[in-house]
Amino acid sequence: MFKDFLPSLRRQSLATKRPTSIADLMEDFWREPFAPFPAAPFLKEARYPVVDISETDSEIQVKAELPGLEAKDVNVTLQNDVLTIQGEKKFEDEEKKDNYHRIERSYGSFLRSIPLPSAVKDDGVKARFDKGVLTVTLPKKEPSKSTSVAIES
Repeated sequence: MFKDFLPSLRRQSLATKRPTSIADLMEDFWREPFAPFPAAPFLKEARYPVVDISETDSEIQVKAELPGLEAKDVNVTLQNDVLTIQGEKKFEDEEKKDNYHRIERSYGSFLRSIPLPSAVKDDGVKARFDKGVLTVTLPKKEPSKSTSVAIES
């Protein structure tokens, strides 16, 4: 029964430019769940490339999905225990015979900085690119050993 009223409620809320029912609020929320929050642009930008971060006693491993790219398209840097992955995905040659109705694949520059969960050695970092997955292996620094300090009196 309620679904019969939804189209008229939606028209009314569009005409007044404000939600007139809980259904409108729910529809707006599901369309863009993070829109009301000030950090929404940050959340949208932080998704690409998607990464998996794992850690063992001796190393940290970061895997990033970069479909359609090659190793030469990606730059990896490490500074102050922050791993940065950046690059650019270029638009493929456009064929004039195709009539696109929608293009959802993303193109353009990307940059993702990942604070690492512990300190790593600058030397010994290895990066491998295979089948659209970038794997960066970072050896951990040895934890500093505690030393006893004599107190002078």
